[in-house]
Amino acid sequence: MISIKSPREIELMREAGKYNQLVMQEIAKNIQIGVTTKRLDEIAYKTIKKYGCEPSCLGYEGFPASVCISLNDEVVHGIPGNRKIKDGDIVSVDLVLSYRGYHADATRTFLVGNVPQETKELVENTRLAFYEGVKVVKNGTRIREIGAKIEKFAHHHNYAVVEDLVGHGIGTDMHEEPDVPNYDDGSNIRLKTGMVIAIEPMINLGKKDVYVDDNDWTIKTWDGLPSAHYENTVLVTDTGYEILTGD
Repeated sequence: MISIKSPREIELMREAGKYNQLVMQEIAKNIQIGVTTKRLDEIAYKTIKKYGCEPSCLGYEGFPASVCISLNDEVVHGIPGNRKIKDGDIVSVDLVLSYRGYHADATRTFLVGNVPQETKELVENTRLAFYEGVKVVKNGTRIREIGAKIEKFAHHHNYAVVEDLVGHGIGTDMHEEPDVPNYDDGSNIRLKTGMVIAIEPMINLGKKDVYVDDNDWTIKTWDGLPSAHYENTVLVTDTGYEILTGD
């Protein structure tokens, strides 16, 4: 069932989005060569708690950390551990937190050191793909139009769109209806004022094919080439949208 948020719920989700931004900024300050992903997770947990929020990912279906941290060819759901970030890595941080029972979800992909130019362009174009998709968001838009915009932009730049994973509704649950694909799935579900959705392009430098790693969580590109991820929590309005988790 698709949830339409009340004014009170929207205000709580704005607060959650504000805290998500602040936590992401703190994580970003600590992403550097030699830092372990476990250390970044510890910083995330401490900062989430400081703002009176809860880490939504921790314990979700058994996930063992507060944030997902994915490197290079890892698309999503990287588990923080003792790996040290290296020169030339790209680091995707997928952060979901809840404030007074309402979730906010955002992902940023960060560049570390001497990243190859084609990978830099992938990261930037993944961010721009989000903005291509979100600009059609308003009351009455078919959800497929978001994905069609993202897909067209990605293919224009000769990238592949991951189709095994999609965006989603969000509210009192981290994942709610409807699905928000990053491609045209042909559905005719329409956005309505008061819906809140997570739009999250996952774009590969190589092919779209992915697989689940032996840890049963981390999803990686089949060809081993880099993948970038950019996500925001977005409120649907009568005439457009409001991004709740910042730029």
